[in-house]
Amino acid sequence: MAQSEVQFDAVSKSFARRSEPPLLVLDRVSLRVAPGEFLVLVGASGCGKSTLLRILAGLERYDDGRLILDGQPVHGPGADRAMVFQHYSLYPWLTVKDNIRFSRQLKVVRDNLTSNDVEVASGRSDALLQLMGLAHAADYYPNQLSGGMQQRVAIARALMNRPKLLLMDEPFGALDAQTREVMHDLIRHVHQLEGTTIVFVTHDVEEALYLGDRVVVMAPKPGRIDSVVDLPFGRRRDQDLKITPEFLAIKRQILQRIRETSGMKTDLEQLEQLSKHLESATGSTVMNTAQGDIA
Repeated sequence: MAQSEVQFDAVSKSFARRSEPPLLVLDRVSLRVAPGEFLVLVGASGCGKSTLLRILAGLERYDDGRLILDGQPVHGPGADRAMVFQHYSLYPWLTVKDNIRFSRQLKVVRDNLTSNDVEVASGRSDALLQLMGLAHAADYYPNQLSGGMQQRVAIARALMNRPKLLLMDEPFGALDAQTREVMHDLIRHVHQLEGTTIVFVTHDVEEALYLGDRVVVMAPKPGRIDSVVDLPFGRRRDQDLKITPEFLAIKRQILQRIRETSGMKTDLEQLEQLSKHLESATGSTVMNTAQGDIA
């Protein structure tokens, strides 16, 4: 089984702005991801979790620190990593089967291929079709598929070349609740079969707890690691886990940290502040209108 070890060592990242100083989005992030681990990143909007994932994918450059993957520094994308995005990014002119096999057409993959490699790849694509429950839809086009089925194709495509590291950026965020639960069980099953190291980004704390071996809570302004939670649930899980007292207690703990790091201790406090802003804005508008009518 292909597995990767990742080491972030004081990694920082800023984005340039035209008329203002650079915006620091990641501040000295240090984190180790063990081989074969399912690590989940959660946090309030703007905490840098997706930026951290894109740096690991080689899609963003970091400014300071070190990022080591299997003993080698990361300076760009590589065939040892695959990424699944929230939007399915399928090629609409290709069938399900051809979308999954697309990576086999890339030059970086085709170089030095033998006929045996081609045969093995064909067998793997068929196996992934079966695993994802897509065998009946092998010749369908993306516009003939539901959202859940399209994301299954995207995951199968990412797994086609047996990546050592699978990166997932809110891949189930656009799905309905029932489909999301099915995809949770599917990706956990795939992880157990493939043994691939997975780094997963989500806003959904329940999703993070159900999927992960560990949950990293990130804080915003600038993005940094607030805390790391080791999950005691083991690898064999079912949906009933989500209503157990232990699961709910850890969920409350993580939600509290996210609210506190974002400056809001409770959702009610945030709603009250939004209401005050709305009342203030509405009051000003009414006053200005009334003064205009009098004049």
